[in-house]
Amino acid sequence: MNLALYLTTVLIWGTTWIAIKFQLGVVPAPVSIAYRFWIAALVLMLVLLVRRHQILPPRSAWRYLLAQGFALFCCNFLCFYYATNWVPSGLVAVVFSTAPIWNAINGRIFMKRAIRKQVLGGAMLGLAGIVMLFLPSMRGHWNDSGMLAGLGLALLGTLCFSTGNLLSSRMQALGMQPWLTNTWAMLCGASILTIGALVLGMPFTFDASPRYMGALLYLAVPGSVIAFTAYLLLVGRMGPDRAAYCTVLFPVVALTVSTFFEGYQWSGMALAGLLLVIGGNLLAFMPARAKARAPAGVKLTS
Repeated sequence: MNLALYLTTVLIWGTTWIAIKFQLGVVPAPVSIAYRFWIAALVLMLVLLVRRHQILPPRSAWRYLLAQGFALFCCNFLCFYYATNWVPSGLVAVVFSTAPIWNAINGRIFMKRAIRKQVLGGAMLGLAGIVMLFLPSMRGHWNDSGMLAGLGLALLGTLCFSTGNLLSSRMQALGMQPWLTNTWAMLCGASILTIGALVLGMPFTFDASPRYMGALLYLAVPGSVIAFTAYLLLVGRMGPDRAAYCTVLFPVVALTVSTFFEGYQWSGMALAGLLLVIGGNLLAFMPARAKARAPAGVKLTS
């Protein structure tokens, strides 16, 4: 079951980055994201009704739902949509692949979970890999404020994603399933985006082109309903640290797609950087070795 959830998440989310790129242009980013999550929340609500699941969350959950909606289904996506204006979508996915490390750090800060030495070692390898991946693209762009802003936004979006992971883990520990929490958190996120866009005077235009419509439907249903539910089920089954391990494979899929659709150019340094990112994440989340072996002749019992 866990393997199926992993593969579903990796294959869908590894390709959503280019779909985000396809949405940029006519419709303002906050409005596009609001459309996406209004549609996704409606689909999830229909699923709850058809399957006769609980519809209303308990009163104690609303603070978590609002916080998750703001972090995971609002700020997270605003950062990534705007980052994709300046940075190739595959490289944005590379920054996102550091999510397991941030989950470990946030788990330490907010949940008092210990961080193993190999997690710190993996973080250093991963950060070195990201630098190597970005160096070829940054040649001649060190004074390009757009490229630097895109990198900063991608990192901020990853931190928001990590915060949403911890909130989901907390709600599942309280007995609430992702089908329910995703529905209402997406509604919260879509409402925040809609109100914000109206206050800022953004036009609620619509792009009827096949490219935009296809991207919107793909992001709303597979990208939001299916992938988010699969991923947050993993969070509940395995914890946020190990669940985020699937983000290790996102750059492989996303950079491959970016090569075909955006003309991303590979170099030896970029390939080495990708291997370092993957290796760093693998090191960070390998099972810890036992600290000591049992003396000879002693039988271990559970």
